Amino acid sequence: MLRSLFLYTALVIGANATLAAPIDWTAPRAGDMAKLEPVDPPVAASTTAFFDESGAEKTLADYKGKVVLLNFWATWCAPCREEMPSIQKLQAEMGGDDFEVVPIASGRNPLPAIRKFFGETGVTDLPILTDPRQKLSRDMGVLSLPVTILLDREGREIARLIGGAEWDTPEARAIIQQAIAP
Repeated sequence: MLRSLFLYTALVIGANATLAAPIDWTAPRAGDMAKLEPVDPPVAASTTAFFDESGAEKTLADYKGKVVLLNFWATWCAPCREEMPSIQKLQAEMGGDDFEVVPIASGRNPLPAIRKFFGETGVTDLPILTDPRQKLSRDMGVLSLPVTILLDREGREIARLIGGAEWDTPEARAIIQQAIAP
């Protein structure tokens, strides 16, 4: 009896994994999303720590179980300033138990400058996260700003977009919705 229970449990778990549809990278890739490059096979994200507003260490493993839009930006970056309102809107529209935007200020970005940047760009619902020595940025292969990386629920990089983008478009939401779908 116990053996049958294990067998059926394994079958259910295996069946659920096979039901997950892969992301259709061709259909929704219009506008800025045409710059989104799939990573196949997915690559494990860095385990390097970054910091929250209070100085507490965090890692990307803290978000395991969620699809994450990881955005590397800086207060001095003009394209970052342009895209941040759309990132804010995306979090407001889709953020929750299954999805979260994780914006990380890369390099020297003092907290007062970050708060000013957020105020000027209308950001009210995103956390202040920093990578002051760019250790995480380097580990993730970020060579310029902004860079946005889509992580799956297991914390693996599945896509990357270099440069600014509008993240609250139907195309962006469609890609993220596919990543969230079981």
